[in-house]
Amino acid sequence: MTGVNQRLGEVLRDGDRVGVRYERVLAHPPAKVWRALTESEHLRHWFPADILGERRAGAEVRFRFWPESVEQAAGELAEMEIDLDEPDLPGRIITWDPPQVFEFRWDDEQLRFELSADGQGTRLRCTVWFGTPGPHGVEGTAAGYHVCLDALVESLGGEPLGPPDPATVTALRRHYAEAVGTTSA
Repeated sequence: MTGVNQRLGEVLRDGDRVGVRYERVLAHPPAKVWRALTESEHLRHWFPADILGERRAGAEVRFRFWPESVEQAAGELAEMEIDLDEPDLPGRIITWDPPQVFEFRWDDEQLRFELSADGQGTRLRCTVWFGTPGPHGVEGTAAGYHVCLDALVESLGGEPLGPPDPATVTALRRHYAEAVGTTSA
């Protein structure tokens, strides 16, 4: 997990809610990072689903899993009772303030992306409040978002990341299991 430790998310608690806040400093201007967070052609390189619907505060949207995401995680998606023929989940855009804040609900999770200029680049803060744990628990979801953000960084640099290294994912799950206070990993 060399180098990953600098990018670990901070576990958050608000009553019974558990979340993680990740931060990344990117060598790209906020407008480019905003496009990567919000446009389908860029989402495909780092996020497991496309966002279908109008981009505005209050808009109801659908999150449709990319075919390669379905192929890679078919068992997990089926376990979550997601129809593999129409693999999508409901959502709603909460905040749409280009190019600074993009916040949405994805099924029962809430994600908030905040961008601010940092020299010639961008400081990205991503806060995820978890909903119902998936097959790999909260720690698996936390590790999944960590891997997604690593893929975002790579895709912004023009070098899309291949599938995540299983050993790194296992190490991330262990870390987040300890940080959240769960025992499975």
